[in-house]
Amino acid sequence: MTIHDRAGTLARSVDLVDIPRLISSFYTLSPRADKVAEQVSFGTSGHRGSAFKRSFNQNHIYAITQAVVDYRRQAGINGPLLLGFDTHALSQPAFYAAIEVLAGNGVTVHIQSQHQFVPTPVLSNAIIQHNRKHTELADGLILTPSHNPPQDGGIKYNPPHGGPADTDVTGFIADRANGYLAAGLEGVRRVNRDIADATGLIKSVDMIGTYVEALGSVVDMAAIAKAKVKIGVDPMGGAALSVWPRIAERYGLDLTVTNDRVDPAFGFMALDHDGAIRMDCSSTAAMSPLLALKDQFDLALANDPDADRHGIVCRDGGLMNPNHYLAVAIDYLLGHRLGWGSDAAIGKTLVSSAMIDKVVEMHQRTLMEVPVGFKWFVDGLSNGTVAFGGEESAGASFPDFSGAAFSTDKDGFILCLLAAEIQAVTGQSPAAHYAKLEQQFGQHFYRRIDAPASDKIRNALQNLSADDLGATELAGDAIEQALTNAPGNGAAIGGLKVVTKRGWFAARPSGTEPIYKIYAESSDSEAHLAELLEQAQQLIAKISG
Repeated sequence: MTIHDRAGTLARSVDLVDIPRLISSFYTLSPRADKVAEQVSFGTSGHRGSAFKRSFNQNHIYAITQAVVDYRRQAGINGPLLLGFDTHALSQPAFYAAIEVLAGNGVTVHIQSQHQFVPTPVLSNAIIQHNRKHTELADGLILTPSHNPPQDGGIKYNPPHGGPADTDVTGFIADRANGYLAAGLEGVRRVNRDIADATGLIKSVDMIGTYVEALGSVVDMAAIAKAKVKIGVDPMGGAALSVWPRIAERYGLDLTVTNDRVDPAFGFMALDHDGAIRMDCSSTAAMSPLLALKDQFDLALANDPDADRHGIVCRDGGLMNPNHYLAVAIDYLLGHRLGWGSDAAIGKTLVSSAMIDKVVEMHQRTLMEVPVGFKWFVDGLSNGTVAFGGEESAGASFPDFSGAAFSTDKDGFILCLLAAEIQAVTGQSPAAHYAKLEQQFGQHFYRRIDAPASDKIRNALQNLSADDLGATELAGDAIEQALTNAPGNGAAIGGLKVVTKRGWFAARPSGTEPIYKIYAESSDSEAHLAELLEQAQQLIAKISG
C-alpha cells in the first residue's frame, strides 16, 4: 500500500471539497439512465455516490424513496417510516427530498426532534423498540455514506427487523428505482416541502433519548461511572455528536468530547493513508489527532459519521486493530453475559482474524462465518440465535443482558462503551486483554491490500468454483480448504478463501472500483504473511488466465 506523504497531517484548504458546488450539483445534475455508473446500485450497505459524478443526485433520492414506498406496500409495512441523516453535505438535502416523496405517498414519517443528526444504531434501536410495542410495523431510511469522503452521499434502507436490508429487498428497490429514472420519474409521487409539513405526516420524536435510556440494558454503565473511567471521544464531525453528551449526562460519566466541530467539508480531519479525507476510525492516519491525546485519557474512543463503526485507543496500546478488539470483546462478553443462551452462535465475516475462531472455540461456542456484509447477522441477532456479529472493518453489535436484540445494525456506541466496561470491570485496557490472548494463542499477522483488477479478473473471482483452484500448496503449507461459499451460512463469497495450517487469504472484487481486495493472515510471521499475499496474487492471475 502506497502511503501519501501527508498522511496523518491535518487537511489544508486545497484538500477540501467545494461544498456549495457539491450541493448545487445535487439539484442541477441528473443521472443518465443508460449509464451504469449513474444508476442505483446497492452494495453491502446502501446506495452511495457523488453528486459530481451524477451517482447521488436529487432524482436518485426521489426514485429510491418511491421504490421503498412500493416495497412497503407489497410487504404490508404500514407503520411509520423512521428517517435520519448524518453530517455529510449531501445528507440533509437528500433527507428533505425523501420527505417530499414519503409525504406525497401518505407515509407517516418520524424524524428526530429539533432536526438533529441521527446515527445508524439509534435508528436501528428505534425501529426495534417501536415494533415491540405496535402491530403496525415501522422501518427506516438513513441518509449517510458512512465513513466515506465529504463529497459522497448515501442512503440505506432498514426493514422492520432494524438491520440492513438483504439482497432480495435491495434488489427490488434498485430495479424499481432505476425504472423510475429511465421513465423520467413518471410514477413518483411527491409534494413540495411546505405541503409535506402541512400534511401532519411528519412527526418529531426523540429517538436519541430512547436510545440513550436503553443503553443501561446492554452495557454496564453503572460500572463505568463507578470506576471513573476517564474517556475522550472524537465523533469525527459526525452524528455521534448529538448523542455522546447525552450519554455522559444521563450516566454520570467522566467523558470529554475532544472535537465538537461539524463541518461538511470535514476540514478538521487528518488525511488518510492515501491523502483523502475519510472519517475512518480504524485508520491510524485519520485518527492521528485523537492518538495525540491518548495519554490524557484511560480510553479514547471514536465513531465515523453515522456511528456504525468504532475506534478504540488505549493509553497502553494506541489504536487497536479492529480484529484484535473484536476478539477481546467476544472473549469478555462470553464471560460476562450470563443471560445469553449457551447455544447462540458468534458471527464473524470470513475476512476477520482467525484469533476470533480460537476465542470462540475456547468458550465452546458455535462460530458462524459469513460473507462480507453485516446483513448476514441481522436475522440471528433478531431471533436470538446469534449473540455477536462483527466485521473486520470495525463494525459489530450484540444483544442486551437478557439476550434480546438491542440494535441489529453495526453499533459504534455500544462497542465503544463496552471497551470502557472492560476497563472498569477488569481494571485492564482492551489492549492488555489482547496481549493475554496472544500469549495464549500466539501472534497473528493480518493485512489487507488492494490490487488492480481487469474485467477478466473480476469475472473470474465472481464465478469461481473450488475446483478451479488448481493448486495444492500455499506458502509452504498444504491447502486445507478452498471456499467459494461461506461455511456459516452457505452464501456465495463473491470471491475465494484459501486456508492452510498457518494462514489464509481471501480475495473479492470491489463493487465500485477496478480493484480486488486481498485479505491475508499468518499465525507464523510477517515474512510468511508477505509470502501468502504474493502467492495469492500469483494464484489469482493464473486462475483468471
